[in-house]
Amino acid sequence: MDHLDQALLKIGDIGVGRQVFSQYARAAALCHQLVTCSHQHGDMDLTAPDRILVEDFFPPNKSLRIAVVTETWPPEVNGVAITLSKLVQGLCERQHAVQLIRPRQDKAEQALEQTAMSEVLTRGFPIPRYPQLKLGLPSKQALIRNWSLRRPDVVHIATEGPLGWSALQAARRLRLPVTSDFRTNFHSYSKHYGVGWFSKPIMAYLRKFHNQTACTMVPTHTLRHELRTKGFERLRVVARGVDTTLLTPLRRSQDLRQAWGADDQTVVLLSAGRLAAEKNLEQVVRTYHAMQAAGRRVRLVFAGDGPYLTMLRHQCPDAIFLGMCPHDRLASVYASADVFLFPSLTETFGNVTLEALACGTPVLAFNHAAAAELIQSGRNGWLVEVEREADFCRLALEITQDMSKLQAMRNETRQSVERLDWAQIVQQVEQIFLEAMHQV
Repeated sequence: MDHLDQALLKIGDIGVGRQVFSQYARAAALCHQLVTCSHQHGDMDLTAPDRILVEDFFPPNKSLRIAVVTETWPPEVNGVAITLSKLVQGLCERQHAVQLIRPRQDKAEQALEQTAMSEVLTRGFPIPRYPQLKLGLPSKQALIRNWSLRRPDVVHIATEGPLGWSALQAARRLRLPVTSDFRTNFHSYSKHYGVGWFSKPIMAYLRKFHNQTACTMVPTHTLRHELRTKGFERLRVVARGVDTTLLTPLRRSQDLRQAWGADDQTVVLLSAGRLAAEKNLEQVVRTYHAMQAAGRRVRLVFAGDGPYLTMLRHQCPDAIFLGMCPHDRLASVYASADVFLFPSLTETFGNVTLEALACGTPVLAFNHAAAAELIQSGRNGWLVEVEREADFCRLALEITQDMSKLQAMRNETRQSVERLDWAQIVQQVEQIFLEAMHQV
């Protein structure tokens, strides 16, 4: 028995299972024979059937510890919460460990603690007009303590509220690489709430916030250009993904259409999202009334909730109001409509545009945000120039003259966004994280 065998036997005596230990011993003996053979006979022919090929068993991507900071998360229903949850899910599937830091949604909520994802829940306060949503309270010192004991490889901040600002300052204090998302046009929203004068201070804050990060991810090339002109630095375009398995034209339901009072010759117009001032929903109402005045068989469906609900019920008493829909039900709603109306001019992206297209429903929208980059007029929808609002109603009347043409567009509409699966979006973000780590 040589020295190698004796050493392995001593290790086995310490407590390693005999069966496992013997496998290690055999492997060591084989390696010893290979080395001896190599010394005696030179290079070996590893293509021979009786030779052993030693492969590289390292994982294809390095596992990272990623801290994700957000002030909104499911079951809250909004674009940020939904898309961020998809990103986190994809990162976990790629063997990264995610620490999610967010406000507690109710007093009884317990933080999740799993191998792939753990949570740190902070205190928060309700957002005016949206009491179901919360802003996180400042938590800089708590985050410094947490990250000092459990240091992440990178910190990603999805929202720029008090919690996001605390995370940015804590990460800089600990010299941690930080990336961020620009997801909401708060500066554009201000004019819809009677505080347009506040737009410049908001933009100044957002610029100061994001320019302290290694990279800010934006969803469209148009937004990147706009922010560059306002002094934002280190911007990268990362589009939103779409769940093409859940969101599909196959979810179209004749039963649902009948429940809405629509037959094959009825045009179903759909608006989905928050019912709020910044969504330009007056344009949806004008379009609906124009089609009624022209004698069209038309039904209008709203999916969503918000402070404009009462006003819309008054303006369109015969419309159908579904309220907030879970995503699986929303897939059937998208697919069962004939035209998706999206007149908003305040979006950074507009996830509902992408979701409607995935369900085969063509979109009528202004040449703005996601619509500007995803829609090819006449193929999967129609674009209206921002400064020509009157064309929105005119085009709606034009495109709904022939129901057979609308139906014929459904397959091509779906195909136009099939490439935007979440897997390739997650890989893009992962690469940005790695680049940020190398900059520190």
